[in-house]
Amino acid sequence: MLIGDIKERLSKDPFEPFRIRGSSGESYEITRPFLIALMKSKLFIAFPNSDRWAELSYLHVAALESATNGHGKRGGRGRHGRS
Repeated sequence: MLIGDIKERLSKDPFEPFRIRGSSGESYEITRPFLIALMKSKLFIAFPNSDRWAELSYLHVAALESATNGHGKRGGRGRHGRS
């Protein structure tokens, strides 16, 4: 079921960013579908604009969450670029 849920999120058109929360509290933002690879027993997650990556066993995936939480990409309106 978990793999199916992740595949479903990855195949949405248009893609909607989501967050994977691990059992120890860490979270991984999936902002593009090509940043994650589903393997036999774990996920491979690449971090954009860096040489960093992570592996997470399916057993340690605690939750899948919307990255926007209904408030757009930045979590709501704010004052950007004003002095």
